[in-house]
Formats: sequence, structure tokens, C-alpha cells
Amino acid sequence: MRYVTNVERMGIQKGIRLGQQEGRQEGKLEEGRILLKRLLNKRFKALSPWVHEQLDQATQGELEQWVENTLDAASLEDVFR
Repeated sequence: MRYVTNVERMGIQKGIRLGQQEGRQEGKLEEGRILLKRLLNKRFKALSPWVHEQLDQATQGELEQWVENTLDAASLEDVFR
């Protein structure tokens, strides 16, 4: 069994923390996508494939803006403007 130095241990711990943080961010993003899809489905009925593409590639900022746009949008296209 190999001995792990303190420096290596600190590096491993930092890597674990960064991985956990990235996982939380990705989970939050995915949750936002799911919620917006549900909202759009309820408001505009069936969603086109291009809508799913937009949502699947969206950043957190875009999702937040689109949620706000949904409140006033007359059409699905208006949400993504």
C-alpha cells in the first residue's frame, strides 16, 4: 500500500470539493431545464424539437430570462427573444 502525503491528500480533497460543486451546478441547471419545459408545456402545449434543443443547450442566465419572458409571451417564439 502506497503512502499518501499531506500535499496529495489536500489535492485529492480539493478535487472532490470541485467535483461536488460542479455536480451541484449541473443539477441546478438540469432542474431549471425541467421546470421550464413543464411551464412551457402547460402554457403552449406540445413543444417543438427546436425548443428542446434551446433548453438543452441553455445557460443558467438564459433559463432565468426565459422564465421571466414566459410570463408575458404571446407565443412560444416570444419566450426565446
